[in-house]
Amino acid sequence: MVDFLKKILAYNILDYEREFVVEWAAEHPDVQVDFNSIELHDDTVHLAEGYDGIDYRQRSQLTDGSDLYKKLHDYGIHQLALRSAGVDSCNLKYAKENGLTVTNVPSYSPRAVAEMTLTHAMNLIRHIPQFQKRIRQNDYVVNGLRSKEISNLTVGIIGVGRIGSTVAKIFKALGAKRVLGNDIKENDDFRDLVDYTTKEDIYKNADLITMHTYMSDQNYHMIGKDQFGKMKNTALFINCSRGPIVDTDALVNALETGQIAGAGIDVIQDETKIFNQSFVGEDKIPLPVYTKLMNMDNVFLTPHVAFYTDHAVKNMVKQSLDDTLMEISGKESPHRINV
Repeated sequence: MVDFLKKILAYNILDYEREFVVEWAAEHPDVQVDFNSIELHDDTVHLAEGYDGIDYRQRSQLTDGSDLYKKLHDYGIHQLALRSAGVDSCNLKYAKENGLTVTNVPSYSPRAVAEMTLTHAMNLIRHIPQFQKRIRQNDYVVNGLRSKEISNLTVGIIGVGRIGSTVAKIFKALGAKRVLGNDIKENDDFRDLVDYTTKEDIYKNADLITMHTYMSDQNYHMIGKDQFGKMKNTALFINCSRGPIVDTDALVNALETGQIAGAGIDVIQDETKIFNQSFVGEDKIPLPVYTKLMNMDNVFLTPHVAFYTDHAVKNMVKQSLDDTLMEISGKESPHRINV
């Protein structure tokens, strides 16, 4: 019988994550790793009793109050490891108040998201959604859908971190006319990739605007009616970061009124109502605004899958478990975010 030194419980392990949890456990035979397929909430937190560490990833909030965090503390748990870069599912204040150190996976694969951003960009630039609609209708006329080339486009990147800088590298390599960047802190290492400027300058001058910011109270609805109103009516807008940074109603209005020319959306506010669920055979989905976007032929949609590559998923799972083991073994993870 194995005498395990530490016990870890991983919540909400999805089918595509399972193989990497099993692989990590095999690499750490002295650690007991258990997992389930349910989210961590008030009615499931009791499952953590008896464990040393907790690992989780989900798109819904853990809880609206502090009780869950207090229960984890009472169980002797002093960390929460997120299998994601985004931490908006966790209340960092409640976690800190209850002695819980939160870690994330800040760099699971910047290229995965950057490549999806390029995918959205190319579909919009080359009018692929519109051409696909015409083809489905047996209409093969190309009039009105002539494309620009990247070398004639100014790209604006809001959020020039690991992902945003990778996006900049891609568009630089493809010969973009200019690559503008905006961030709360300008990184000297990226000055050869972007021309740092204001958000207003990006709204006014960029032909393609792509979002790569984290989610916070300050960034909630960062892009709304006023911001869309400042963009060119030929501008293309992409969000592969976090849904709530964009006011979805304002986005729909900007598309319907021609304030902007098109949008590529991988994430959307209230996405937990539909993403990772199937509504095959049903007339409606519980997010009506998404239906509006689906019916627009100048919109390219993906269901929060920018991260979804084998390399990225493996890194998210294994790094978060590494962080969990470090924290419960008395070491400090380099990915702490609320200390």
